[in-house]
Amino acid sequence: MELTHIDEQGQVRMVDVSEKPDTVRIAVAEGFISMKPETLELIVEGKAAKGDVLACARVAGIMAGKQTSSIIPMCHPLLITKSKVECTPVRAGERADGRVGIHITSTFGVTGKTGIEMEALTAASVACLTVYDMCKAVDRGMEIMDVRLLKKDGGKSGLWERA
Repeated sequence: MELTHIDEQGQVRMVDVSEKPDTVRIAVAEGFISMKPETLELIVEGKAAKGDVLACARVAGIMAGKQTSSIIPMCHPLLITKSKVECTPVRAGERADGRVGIHITSTFGVTGKTGIEMEALTAASVACLTVYDMCKAVDRGMEIMDVRLLKKDGGKSGLWERA
């Protein structure tokens, strides 16, 4: 196995995708931000001082996904054809570890020469960061965790799903 972003001299590079065919590609990623139950209730009840936390996190995630190539050096700019960020409140007893918080799922699609996993991962990460930013005044102990790829499909390697 070789790293595709390293050239023969060991230098980083952007992969040349000019000869690859366009294919439909999709990626799904997730993240979780844990918090105090009281913080979750402020969010769900729409009483956070900065406004609608979940709406803001959704928009921030979509915007971040669209800007991924600006912040991840070797990512290609993509003409994104699909973007969706979902924010689901998780209450006590709904997770195996007992944590309370917001579960973020991001789905991105493109018809192109390279995958869209980084856009989905960036969207999930930034949506979690946005929740933190909007609620840090009441809960500095929030923790972002479990940011990971769930699924990618398309291109030469086809379908991959987390077990």
